[in-house]
Amino acid sequence: MQISRSAAAAVFLVMAGTIGASAQGDRMSPHETAEVTLAGKQITISYGRPSIRGRKVMGGLVPYDKVWRTGADEATVFTTPIDLTIGGTQVPAGKYTLWTLPSEGTWKLIINKQSGQWGTMYDGSQDLARVDMQKARTDQPVDQFTISWKKHGEDSADLVLEWENTRASIAVRAK
Repeated sequence: MQISRSAAAAVFLVMAGTIGASAQGDRMSPHETAEVTLAGKQITISYGRPSIRGRKVMGGLVPYDKVWRTGADEATVFTTPIDLTIGGTQVPAGKYTLWTLPSEGTWKLIINKQSGQWGTMYDGSQDLARVDMQKARTDQPVDQFTISWKKHGEDSADLVLEWENTRASIAVRAK
């Protein structure tokens, strides 16, 4: 049986689309964007959202006293079109990656000038700043890592990271 070139191409395209859709649907850590508008400008964080899936997270999957990618897959991307103050530190408009340094007692947010890298390719020489975060216990367990914003007005919000029983937050203000 002979198949025309156009029929073979159509079959290939259908199969490629099915495989692509399946791979996206099977992704263990879906990717999301957390957005907030400060001083009329949209600030975004794009990140992968891993789930607990029966694992010990804090002090296990997220090791204490080691830099963590703050999500899954590619490094978490932070984009701001305006200058900000994050935890008292000046952050110029731009595109950065966010990392954290968790410990049992405190967390630090790391704002890194490098972007576009895989989440295991951290380069500390590119750090713009390391700032202390407020750490607390969540009211109930959080199964899937979540980054969110808690807005306090037109020019300020808290950046909030939650997973398992841990909440880490930091004040963000438009300049």
